[in-house]
Amino acid sequence: MRWTAQPRRLILPCMKKPPLSQFLRRIDRSRNMARFYALSVEPDLFGGAALVRQWGRIGKVGRVRIDLYSSTEQAMEAQARLGRSKLARGYRAE
Repeated sequence: MRWTAQPRRLILPCMKKPPLSQFLRRIDRSRNMARFYALSVEPDLFGGAALVRQWGRIGKVGRVRIDLYSSTEQAMEAQARLGRSKLARGYRAE
């Protein structure tokens, strides 16, 4: 069986810089486990920042959750915290 990675996000022309993103994978063939967890910090329409989380089985769409923050720094701290917790659970950075 072949596992495929999720496509990368596109950079929109209205964005000043590319989104800050992190893509993690956890594959354990003995347990038939192939999961991904994607984190990205993106600007919102109101001058704040949004932490976009997407997770699920590799090759599937998965689930999406968007958390809004008043500043990019707060969103980046939340992204770092979530990334560390996923790395502790066995996910690996791609």
